[in-house]
Parts: sequence; C-alpha cells; structure tokens
Amino acid sequence: MNQPSLFPAGGHIGTDESGKGDYFGPLVVAGFHLPEGQGGVLLELGVRDSKLISDNRCRDIAEALKAGYRHAVIVIGPEKYNELHARMRNLNKMLAWGHARAIENILAAVPCERVVTDQFGDERFVREALLAQGRTVELIQRPRGEEDPAVAAASILARAEFLKRLQFLGREWGMDLPKGAGPPVEAAAVRFVRTHGRDALGRVAKTHFKTTGRVLRESA
Repeated sequence: MNQPSLFPAGGHIGTDESGKGDYFGPLVVAGFHLPEGQGGVLLELGVRDSKLISDNRCRDIAEALKAGYRHAVIVIGPEKYNELHARMRNLNKMLAWGHARAIENILAAVPCERVVTDQFGDERFVREALLAQGRTVELIQRPRGEEDPAVAAASILARAEFLKRLQFLGREWGMDLPKGAGPPVEAAAVRFVRTHGRDALGRVAKTHFKTTGRVLRESA
C-alpha cells in the first residue's frame, strides 16, 4: 500500500474516490502524499483530474505515481459496500471512513500536517472517522478538489484501481460490466440477472441504486 518515497517528509496529503457513481464495481478511495516542491513533477507526469484523462493514460500515470510516492488505496468491493450501506444508511459516512483510512495509512509512514480532500459532505464525517494521529492534521475539504495536485494524483490512483477491479470482476463472472449508471449499464445488469440470478447481483453491483429496481422488474 505504501511504497518507499524518493522524497522527504512534509508537503501535504490529498484524497479522492472513484466508483461512487458507478453501478458496477467497488468504491475506491486513494490517498497521495505530495512532498514540498514536487508539484512540478506531477505536472510533467500529466497529473490532473482523472475525469479528463483516458483510461489507458490513467493507468500509466498511476503506475508512475505508485513507484515514487507514498500512497494508500482503500477498496470496498460490492458485497462489503452493500453491507456497509445497509448498516450506515449514509454514503457520505462510508466515504468519510474510506478517506480517513487512506489518510491514516499514509500518516503511519510519513509525517504530514495538512490534508486536502475533494468535498463530498460534512467535514465532520471525515474528522470523526480519523483516529488519534489523524485528528492532529489540518483538514481542508474543497469543491473541485482535483485542482490541488495531490488530490488530482489521488483521483488517478483511485480511478486506475477501480478500472482494474471492474475488469477483474467482469472476467470472474464472464461478462462485460460497463462503467457508469446509464442505459448500457442497465442492459448489462439485466443480462447478468438473467444469467446468474438476482441473488448474485449484490456481488457485482451497488444495489441501493434506483437502477436495481428497474433491472429486477425488467429481468423478471
């Protein structure tokens, strides 16, 4: 999870997530430690908001980031996601838990006093999810967090991991599982249920989405 860093401590941590709006696949939260003065290096690598980068380029940049910087990736697979959502009944609290774990995992390896996260809910959720060490940092939640280079790097790490896990899940079940939550996704979900049964849907999809009701009605 954390790789040896080529750069000194200091700087700040950025966190972001991927898969939140995707019906199939996991929820992934990533954290990235950006040492002081390394923002230019990230620009040279092509780091920016992962939504503006192709899938293949995202994977390539993620490998470069993982090789040289401290990072953490938290993966909540569909089954665990559905279990947590049923218990918490609040996606933002689940996201806060993932962001907090990513932050704590990096802080365990490198001293840092500032954390920037993409804003997704009440800052208290993340603050309350942090353990003792994490509660000492300055926590900044901001809209369009990917404008911060550390958050942009975290978004790339999270998306690359999401893409990998979604591909593996599709191979495991022998069918294509598209990204997103539009008509192609619903059509794939209907095919999935007709092939594997409705009880298996929770092993590949986030079943609290309204998509589930439509899929089950159409596949009946």
